[in-house]
Amino acid sequence: MKFLIVDDDLTNRKLLHTMLEDVGSCDIAVNGKEAVEYFQLSLKDKDFYDVIFLDIKMPVMDGHETLKRIRKIEEENGIYIGSGVKVVMVTALGDKQNILSAFHEGCEYYLVKPFQQKKLFDLLEEMGYTT
Repeated sequence: MKFLIVDDDLTNRKLLHTMLEDVGSCDIAVNGKEAVEYFQLSLKDKDFYDVIFLDIKMPVMDGHETLKRIRKIEEENGIYIGSGVKVVMVTALGDKQNILSAFHEGCEYYLVKPFQQKKLFDLLEEMGYTT
């Protein structure tokens, strides 16, 4: 599997990378702008991400805007709802407004920090991936 981890916090990036490194390859972006660039490059190279783990609160471009741009890029490339990259919002923001906004913008899953590796692996299995 191929993952993109997007988080401005070094500790969170390292933690997710450690949890996922035995399951697949991981690219890391420190903000939403960089994530969009990685995503565009993956489409160009036809080296698609299976899952993007996306934080909400980041400088430069937050997770909500990043998700909207990723879904727009998919649409522009003929990739329609349900057939694109799976996006998991991974954030400390567990309030109703952020959760509903994220799903409205096209995320498939929402994980509230902190979480255990088992929860992450259960989520991947729910998506149809073997850990």
